[in-house]
Amino acid sequence: MFDGATSTLTANPVVVIDAGRIVAVHTAAEPIPDGAHVVELFGATLIPGLVDTHIHLCFDASDDPVGHLAVMDDDTLRQHMAAAARRALQAGVTTVRDLGDRNYLSLELRDRSSASGPLPTIIAAGPPITSPGGHCHFLGGVADGIDGARAAVRERAERGVDVIKVMASGGNMTEGPRPHEPQYGVEILQAIVDEAHRHGLPVTAHAHSAQSIADAVAAGVDGIEHATFMTANGVDAPDHVIRAIVDRRIAIGSTVGREPGHRGTPPPAIASRMGDLIANRRRLHQSGALIIGGSDAGVAPIKPHDVLRFAPDDLVETGMSPAEALWAVTSRAMQVCGVGHCKGRIAVGFDADILAIDGDPLENVASIRKVRAVYASGLPVSPSARLAYIEAR
Repeated sequence: MFDGATSTLTANPVVVIDAGRIVAVHTAAEPIPDGAHVVELFGATLIPGLVDTHIHLCFDASDDPVGHLAVMDDDTLRQHMAAAARRALQAGVTTVRDLGDRNYLSLELRDRSSASGPLPTIIAAGPPITSPGGHCHFLGGVADGIDGARAAVRERAERGVDVIKVMASGGNMTEGPRPHEPQYGVEILQAIVDEAHRHGLPVTAHAHSAQSIADAVAAGVDGIEHATFMTANGVDAPDHVIRAIVDRRIAIGSTVGREPGHRGTPPPAIASRMGDLIANRRRLHQSGALIIGGSDAGVAPIKPHDVLRFAPDDLVETGMSPAEALWAVTSRAMQVCGVGHCKGRIAVGFDADILAIDGDPLENVASIRKVRAVYASGLPVSPSARLAYIEAR
């Protein structure tokens, strides 16, 4: 067992679950509680359920996710989002953080009854706050000026979001500001952070632009998505900005994970800078930045909603040890998402979100893709897990 907090494996573990929570973790030498239903997974390795800290359930991972979304009504979209969430769960992603939807549908999915079928735990931002004509404006989160930005935060707080997402720079899916161009200055970002923190909500900023990253850091954001430090002609990550990111423990949502076998290339702005982007991710890690794994699932064919299972490979290439890469998609990621007190570890008091795999993930992180069984709150999810559970009972 890899418990999500250490860098070693525990041999012959026994995990005792009651009402969806872990109530004991010990070795096979200790007695099983009387009356327990025993599920035996001989030869498997247990790891905590994974968390994708950056997913878009409303996008369909096609060649034209924006166009397909535009012609889909909300009822149909709800069904597609639920199917996307189930795909992630089948791969062992037991928690997802949706960082951009339409009409707050991810909140509806988050709060729906489990009777409609198992879903991962959903942490929801609602429509991202963006400038007029800005990145992903079609999701409905446009806000202009300081007053408009504060009002947008209040609306999301009243709706019950878990996190505020702001588009600090342009992006690759929308005509308008390019990735290296800021959308909001530091004053508006500061207003968003102040209003969000007043409501007890964290703020994470989509930021490719080097200037936008510097502004977001100055504004006091809690997280930065992508953090590519793009300029008009390349990549530039000033030392003082990286030091501030490290010192303030601002979470870097590194965009990792790519489904192999799909044709296509990254957007030109990314492809032309790829070598520098990888080098800069390595530099952030070496500097001690808090890096977590977010896939940006849904935005392209190489980003299906279960693509996080490939993310640890990228993190190891960045320079992380296998244990660090697993922490980045389990315990550390859960802490950043605000649920680190109850998810991301196999430990007493934590939710019984557990993935059973074949192989040793500390020797080869690709082992997490050899899924034998998935459990969410102690209940079996995958067909093989359901079969094991039925046989054990």
